[in-house]
Amino acid sequence: MKILAVGDVVGARAVEYLQDNLWKIRNENQIEFTVVNGENAAEIHGISALDAKTLISSGADLITLGNHTYGRRDICELLSESESIIRPANYPPMAPGGGYTLLNINGWRVLGINILGTALMESLACPFSTVDRILEREKGNYDFAILDIHAETTSEKLALARYFDGRIAVIFGTHTHVQTADEQILPNGSGYITDLGMTGPVNGIIGTEADAVIEKFRTKMPVRFRVADGEIRSCGAIFDLDTDTKKVKSVRRIVF
Repeated sequence: MKILAVGDVVGARAVEYLQDNLWKIRNENQIEFTVVNGENAAEIHGISALDAKTLISSGADLITLGNHTYGRRDICELLSESESIIRPANYPPMAPGGGYTLLNINGWRVLGINILGTALMESLACPFSTVDRILEREKGNYDFAILDIHAETTSEKLALARYFDGRIAVIFGTHTHVQTADEQILPNGSGYITDLGMTGPVNGIIGTEADAVIEKFRTKMPVRFRVADGEIRSCGAIFDLDTDTKKVKSVRRIVF
């Protein structure tokens, strides 16, 4: 099975870009399952229900989120109703939505999990123990698992990946919007990349207008961020999974 993971979607034009291109990329690469991180789809901060539905119809089998999950309140109802969009599993139990989902893809039972890092981010439940509990709870109910680690630091992402190596087949990081060049097969057969990168405008700073970000760094004053103009590009990775061994055979970065 070939699995495509697509980096953080930034802004309305990035949603439109995937609407125009995602199915084409899926067909060209014989992709059977696609997961997209959509937490910045609503002009940087959050994702609307309409954005999510558009991404799903455009070829996303699963949408994962992150620290901006609740930036648009209208997403709460969809989070509670749809199996195709999840928020980080280590949010408090009363938070709308769920942190994992079980999907049937061509007869295979796929467990998709979303987790938020805690290093330099929000103080949430331990991501290690949270995912451990999910794997134990769903033992026997899935054929292989996929994990989106939405986190700030590379060390926390790699620590989680090595901890779950061999238990979760496909592991990738999101959040920094910068694609890393460390795609690899871990010792126990899990496919991994520290960050997928983003789907958004390449002329700004991680999708945001450059002048505003520079002003923020220079003055330390509040600044209104807007999505940058110009060319849109999408970054991600393709994981080739051996469904017999449940191990990843290859990981390849992709930019389209």
